[in-house]
Amino acid sequence: MKLDSKYFDAIRVKGKRKAEPARAPECAWEGCNEAGVYKAPMGRDHEGQYLNFCVDHVRQYNKSYNYFSGLNDEAIQRYLKDSLTGNRPTWTMGHSGAKPSSARARTARNFKGGARDPFNLFGEDGAPRPAPRRRKVRPLEEKAFETMGLAAESSGEDIRRRYKELVKQLHPDANGGERSTEDRLRDVIQAYKLLKQSGFC
Repeated sequence: MKLDSKYFDAIRVKGKRKAEPARAPECAWEGCNEAGVYKAPMGRDHEGQYLNFCVDHVRQYNKSYNYFSGLNDEAIQRYLKDSLTGNRPTWTMGHSGAKPSSARARTARNFKGGARDPFNLFGEDGAPRPAPRRRKVRPLEEKAFETMGLAAESSGEDIRRRYKELVKQLHPDANGGERSTEDRLRDVIQAYKLLKQSGFC
């Protein structure tokens, strides 16, 4: 709409009435007629409800305020314990009212009863044994095993033992100061570091 339109001139806006200034409630302290500008909680079982006091009386009220007034020690302890969970009901973890006779326990009973386990797949309690995880050897790790003269299936103990042997064998101090084996020693040290970083030992 353009400012010089005939319709623009026809629009009338009603004037707003001035709102009366809000009056503060009177102080809730008995015998006090001042404005109760400051809120203070009413107390237990009146959550979300407040009393209005003047500045002097709100200070006095807060000094003597006790949320647990009228409760014995047992009720206070119960309230504090329940407040840890937000005053909501809780149940014991892993317990649904059934006896602890799980599938694992039944399997254990079956094996103790004389069931055959020719491949030794289950342990004493009937639980399946975890299959040993075989790591996939990457090309650099395979080269490191070759440098140390070990198979890729070697255990961490075998790798450490072989590393100590090679260091003692190739170190110049063990060879009367002979430096011809230094390059091979450097390769063995790098291979061991790589295998250690990869988690093989």
